[in-house]
Amino acid sequence: MRMRKVKWAVDYLEQATHLVAQPTLNKGKWKDILECKDLHVEIGCGKGNYSLFMSEKYPEDGYIAIEKNESAAGIAAKKFDEQCENGRLLLIFDDAEEIISWFDEKEVDVIHLNFSDPWPKKRYAKRRLSNGKFLEQYKTILSEKGQIQMKTDNSQLFEYSLIEFQNNGFEMIEVSVDYRRDVHDEDVMTEYEQKFVEQGHPIYRCVWKIKGE
Repeated sequence: MRMRKVKWAVDYLEQATHLVAQPTLNKGKWKDILECKDLHVEIGCGKGNYSLFMSEKYPEDGYIAIEKNESAAGIAAKKFDEQCENGRLLLIFDDAEEIISWFDEKEVDVIHLNFSDPWPKKRYAKRRLSNGKFLEQYKTILSEKGQIQMKTDNSQLFEYSLIEFQNNGFEMIEVSVDYRRDVHDEDVMTEYEQKFVEQGHPIYRCVWKIKGE
């Protein structure tokens, strides 16, 4: 479902302090900028809760949240500016189509794909964040120990993604078709995810690494 335009959020982007205006300039420098050892990147962060809460839980790690919807990005930016205290959380407002232009080879340690748009029609499959054209870029920017952690409530997207990862040089580390049946305190649950769980929808999750790494 397309998010309605939120004027104040769009306007806020012009003054947001956690927003990176030209991410290409930081290529290869993110860990120095965030003063971190491990770098996490969330693609399609929505209103920003996951990256915000995870950065609070793991303040020693660096987090970069990416969102292409201007209203969602504006809401996330305001949250980051008002609530982030450790200085290791940044926002990129842009489409991740060319993510390799923002990150250097092996620079990213964890990529998070949380409840991505499933783009259910086959003709839009290339827009899915687990499509092969994205996976090839992820392979370039992931570190040797790097992981992709994916969560979704959409079974069709999950099935599609399992095949795409397998066919594009990735090896599965973990998989669950009902992730929240157990307590996972290490992985924060946002209000968005909590709503699915309360409605009885299973949360599908898989973790991948580059094959042979």
